Amino acid sequence: MKEVIKSSSEYQRKHSIAPLLLSLLWLCAIAGVAFLWNLGNIGLVDETEPLFAEAARQMTVTGDFITPYFNGDTRFDKPPLVYWLMALAYRAIGVNEWAVRIPSALAGISITCLGFYTLSQSWSQVIRNEAEVIKNEAAEKFSSSGGIPLFLSAPWIGSALIALNPQTIAWGRTGVSDMLLTGCMCSALLAFFLGYTLEEKKQSAGFSTVSASRFPNPWYLSFYVLIALAILTKGPVGIVLPALIIGGFSLYLGNFRQLWREMRPVSGILIILAIALPWYILVILANGETYIDSFFGYHNFQRFTGVVNRHSAPWYFYFFVVLVGFAPWSIYLPVAIARTRFWQRTYWRRQPRSAQLSLFALFWFLCIFGFFTIAVTKLPSYVLPLMPASAILVTLLWSDIIAEKAAETSRGKLETPPNSLPRGLLITYVVNVVFLLIIAGATLYSYNWLGDDPAMPNFPQALQESGLLIVGGGIWIVTAVAIALLLWQRQQRWILVANFIGLVAFIIFGLTPAYNLVDLNRQLPLRQLARVAVEQKLPGEEFMMIGFAKPSLVFYSQLPVTYYRLPKGAIDYIEESKNQTSPSILVLGYPDKFVKFGLQPNEYQLLDTRGAYQLARVPRTAFR
Repeated sequence: MKEVIKSSSEYQRKHSIAPLLLSLLWLCAIAGVAFLWNLGNIGLVDETEPLFAEAARQMTVTGDFITPYFNGDTRFDKPPLVYWLMALAYRAIGVNEWAVRIPSALAGISITCLGFYTLSQSWSQVIRNEAEVIKNEAAEKFSSSGGIPLFLSAPWIGSALIALNPQTIAWGRTGVSDMLLTGCMCSALLAFFLGYTLEEKKQSAGFSTVSASRFPNPWYLSFYVLIALAILTKGPVGIVLPALIIGGFSLYLGNFRQLWREMRPVSGILIILAIALPWYILVILANGETYIDSFFGYHNFQRFTGVVNRHSAPWYFYFFVVLVGFAPWSIYLPVAIARTRFWQRTYWRRQPRSAQLSLFALFWFLCIFGFFTIAVTKLPSYVLPLMPASAILVTLLWSDIIAEKAAETSRGKLETPPNSLPRGLLITYVVNVVFLLIIAGATLYSYNWLGDDPAMPNFPQALQESGLLIVGGGIWIVTAVAIALLLWQRQQRWILVANFIGLVAFIIFGLTPAYNLVDLNRQLPLRQLARVAVEQKLPGEEFMMIGFAKPSLVFYSQLPVTYYRLPKGAIDYIEESKNQTSPSILVLGYPDKFVKFGLQPNEYQLLDTRGAYQLARVPRTAFR
């Protein structure tokens, strides 16, 4: 592996410009596929995304950037950073889907790029640490084989794994706060590690470990700024999780006191308070105890200690979330975690800081996974911030696989390297093939369990007739066969490439067209009826939805909408309503809901029918 390191370093020094340009093109390509391609081509997806989009739009309308509102009511679910960024995007490019989702996309791109940079720095530092003990003739012998291809280097692999996994792609294209939190928090953790290694570089250069400056080094400073932004994105969790991760990491290594002095936490806390605290003060002054009870009590404490909005799940829920959400790379996580040999504390305490990235990623992964496993309320998006850590762990595993295979080739014979990979790796390769075949089967037969959404009752048939299931399943079958052949030919390092090509092909030819089909069946009818409602609404006429709550109707109509799930509640509301300025009400709902209202077809005027919905003008007298 040492021969690989030096020869790769020499090769890249001789060709410094080309790798830089190729790396920039690589980052643009994976960011485009994962986050930007077709970003605004489908409408907002009910039920959560329009809540954020409309709250941000309301800020631009009212000019109140302190208290978020949706449909006339305060919305204290999340702090304002995501709303502010959406509002800026509205001003820049208009009120549209691109503007709603661009904060999430940019957050995904930022963590991808910073992950690339961190892996580059870590790899370069390993090269510098080990260069003195590498034999020149061995390096020259390896360099004649051409070195490791740039696209198989750790930064290229890591950035691809950070961006291209189902969980990150899904939330990086959704206009909610989850990816923004992940971008801020995970960028903060990477900034911490870069600052952590920078202190080691200072020491090796002859500087004191703790400088005379009153402020932390630039990367630690960036860490504090990003933590403040994370707090403005989703509240206390933005600082609690990083504190658990860094605290556990430093206590394990026994350098907590030294790290405390380096990071200058008093200065850091002041920076965090200066950025994050003013809004919290202003919103409490504006809303008082109502905000405190809602945000800190209900949306933070109660989510951790109790079930909120019926989002309960068994303790093993996140094992399945990571397995599917980080597929197909999740198959390699157990081996990647075992590769860290985290039980060898003495070994890790002797390692230079630049070589501790895998251990740091392990604490990052375990702290987030454990924290949300303990929490009672469970949602798949909660563990989104551990995906970059998973990517780093698997990347470093594959870097060893590729480097050691190349070192074997350079020696002209097969022999076991000093740091042999876990014996379970062969089993993992086989599991990789089986896992992809399971995904292929699930894709081919997925139409059998897609008929539960009453908003798109014809979607399973439309999906089956589109041929997308055959395309998607076929891609995974071909990928599984390719990996099996590579394994048979003992070309293990290309297994990663086969997984990557299969995933990108599935995104382009299977997943994206399926998203468009979902939009046509589920969301387009509501957007069309929103336009009809705007055109047909009479002065003073109230707009009501019955049977369900679809917040996208508020965003696309830009009208206040009254929601009632049960017909009886809607009837009681209409009878008691003081709004008598119009003799009729616009009502949107499923046809069967009109029947449950007790309305006969001749008692209301049907204005339009789209998809599973119908829009009608109902006289107030029809409800009595």
